[in-house]
Formats: sequence, structure tokens, C-alpha cells
Amino acid sequence: MNGSAPAVTTACDDALGDHDAVSLLAAIAAGAVHPDEVLAAALGRARVADERLNAVAAWVRSPVTGAGPFSGLPSFIKDNESVAGLPERQGSRAVPPRPVAESSEFVVHFERLGFTVLGTSTMPEFGLTATTEPLLGGPTRNPWNPGHSTGGSSGGAAALVAAGVTPIAHGNDGGGSIRIPAACTGLVGLKPSRGRLVTRQGLEHLPVAISSQGVLTRTVRDTALFYAEMEKVHAALPPIGHVTRPHARRLRIAVVTEGMAGMAVDPDVRGTVEQAALACAHLGHAVEAIPYPATEQFGRDFLRYWALLAFSIEHGGARLYGAGFDRRRLEPFTLGLSRYARSLAPTMPATLVRLRRFEQHYTRLLAPYDVLLSPVLSQPAPPIGYLAPDVEFHTQLLRLLRYVPFTSIQNVAGAPAISLPLGRSRYGLPIGVQAAAGFGQEAVLLSLALELEQAFAPVAGG
Repeated sequence: MNGSAPAVTTACDDALGDHDAVSLLAAIAAGAVHPDEVLAAALGRARVADERLNAVAAWVRSPVTGAGPFSGLPSFIKDNESVAGLPERQGSRAVPPRPVAESSEFVVHFERLGFTVLGTSTMPEFGLTATTEPLLGGPTRNPWNPGHSTGGSSGGAAALVAAGVTPIAHGNDGGGSIRIPAACTGLVGLKPSRGRLVTRQGLEHLPVAISSQGVLTRTVRDTALFYAEMEKVHAALPPIGHVTRPHARRLRIAVVTEGMAGMAVDPDVRGTVEQAALACAHLGHAVEAIPYPATEQFGRDFLRYWALLAFSIEHGGARLYGAGFDRRRLEPFTLGLSRYARSLAPTMPATLVRLRRFEQHYTRLLAPYDVLLSPVLSQPAPPIGYLAPDVEFHTQLLRLLRYVPFTSIQNVAGAPAISLPLGRSRYGLPIGVQAAAGFGQEAVLLSLALELEQAFAPVAGG
């Protein structure tokens, strides 16, 4: 999905070339390149990218290539999953740099597919904000413009894929954390349905299960192949199957172009969504404009819940992350969220009830439609520093609420949503368009994504 290359790219005439995952696997199978050559190329590219973009949290000393459908493909795991022998810092100075003894269940599944894990990728502290600028290690920079954010919280993964280090990298999404960095860096990012992949360790018993595992890729076919193979390892929901071409059935598509309570959407973003809707109509789909699909109360409730997570980290971090956890080293934004949660404690029971019921509202909303099309973000990637963790709390919170009003809906509903790189801003930054569907309908999204990828091929970034 590439009309041009990002400003910082590691692509060169090596074993990785400009392959996506599908074509690289084909080249390995044909003997055109050897997995050892691919590994060496990826390590070389990763060192170059990390020096310029600051996207690697920790390195595996001796990467091992396993057997499986993705055997020979290098990749990275986000720094909130356990990789045996590496520290799991959660992007935070408060978590000690102690190597973990065992890999998480998701990492075991990931490696079972044959991926060669090279290390962990950077993220903001505990994934609590929409940019990757932790005080631990400093900002991760956007390959399209290093003065801008990669988004968050899977920002390191996005930088590595967008810069050409690897065609695919792990991310996870509790409020947009796959889709936001995908939109910022011109990638494909699918947040699957709740329970499609194994849950992040430690999140099984949250009162509202909002987090999902996933990957970031440069092409829709890579995302489709990953889910087709992963469901052979973890089959918790009815299968997606391997989506390789658009379905013949035409869809009913609802289109949203405004944020909550009329919040402004950047004209370039709005224009890209409108172009995507027009393309859908030209492809024979039925397209209808609808208002923003959630209430202001939903926005308040999600913010309160997000703050509750920060409160739990501040006061339960030692139990979650070990005796070396030092809450005095938490970032100002995390502490501000925690204080905010404490001030709203009496409202939390009703907030949790409403959030648990939201899935029913979402199901009713989507009943007349197959897909909900919207922006991923209200604006292209902001400059580094705009959402930095030491920005005054209320200023940052207001900026964040205006920036990310679209993605949390599917986290609470447990529904799938995909970010597609379908446009550019007037300054050349990627713009993502979100397509969302009902629970378990990933195949519908991947089918439409393949159509839109083809329709926007000359302008889409990634």
C-alpha cells in the first residue's frame, strides 16, 4: 500500500528487500533467500532504525528461528509481554529491569508460528497514552517525519514496521493502541474481537475486558495470513479463515466524520474518510452517514475507567510487577490519572455498569449495518512533545480526548476494528481510516480492507 517511502527507511538491496511477509515467505520457500540472510538483514536494519527512531526496548541475545508457517520472519514483541530472558518494563522507570523467567502464553503462541523474536519494542508508560514518549528511554520517532509521534501505545512496533525492519510486529490494543500507531505511521492495524487471541497476562480479571492482542503490518494480506495461522494455534472463536480476496456480497456501511459532541476533525482526515466512503459507494456498497455512535457519558465513563487502571498501577504495582516496583518513579501523567480516579471513586460502580452494558448498545447500533467507517484519529500524528508525559496534566488530558475520540468504542464493545492507511495530510503524514464491525466479524473487515487497499494503492502509505 505504498505510493512513496517514509523519510527514515532501512529498505535496501538485502535479503529483506521491500518484501511484505507473504512475499518474503515465498522467497524463502523458493530458495531465493535463506532465513539466516533474512535474520542478518533484519538485525542490521533494526540497529540503524533504533539509532534514528529509538524503537527497541530490549534485544534478544541469540535469536532463534523456529518451525512454523512464519519460519524465517523476524519480529518484535511489545514491552508489555513477557519474553524469557528479557526485562518487561511496561515502558516505565518504576518497573525494575529484571529479566523474566518465562515467556507469556501469547509469546509462546507467536513463536510457535515460527517468528524469530529479535527483542521488545518501545511503548509509553503502561500504555496509558496515545504517543510513545516515555521518560524511560525518551521518544520513539515517526519514520515519516522524525519530529512527529508514532502514536501509542504500540509505537515502537509501528516505527520498526514502517521503517522496513520487519514486515510484521506484535502490538496490543486497550483503547486504540494498535490502530492509533498504525494510523500515524501508514500501516494496517487490526484490533480483533474480544477473546480472539489470548489475553495479556494480568488482565484476565479486569471488570471490563478492553485489551486485545494483535499485530501491525504493511499490507492487508499479511494481517489476514497472521490471523488465519494464529487461529490454528488458538481457536477460541468461530474461525475467520484465510481471507485472500474481497467477498462478492456488498455491504451496508455507516459513515461517521465528526467526533464526540461535535469535536473538530482535521479537514485532511475528514476528507480521507469521505474519499473512502465514496470509494465504497463506487464499489457497490450501500453507504449512509450517521452521527457519532456514542454519548458524552460514554466518553466520561471510559476516561474514568482508564484513570482507574492508573490508580490500580500506582497502588498495586508491587503486586503486579514485583517487589522492585517504585511508584515514586511513575510519570506525572500516570499519577495525574490516578489522582483523577481517586476523586471520582463514588461514581465508579455506576460507570462500570454502564460500560458493561455498552456492548448491547453497540450491537443495536450496528444492527442495520455491516461496517462502521470513521477516522482513527481526529488529526494526523502530532509533534513530539504535544502529548509528552510531563505536559501539565489537564492540558494533556484535554489534548488526548480531542485526539482519540473514535477508537475506545470497539474496545468496550469487544468488537473488531481495523486501521487502513488511505491518505496523507497536506504535510505528507499518513492518515488512517477505521473500519469496524460486529463481534466476530473480522472476515468482513479484511474483505473490505482488501478492496480499499486496491482502490487506494497509489496514495496509501505503509
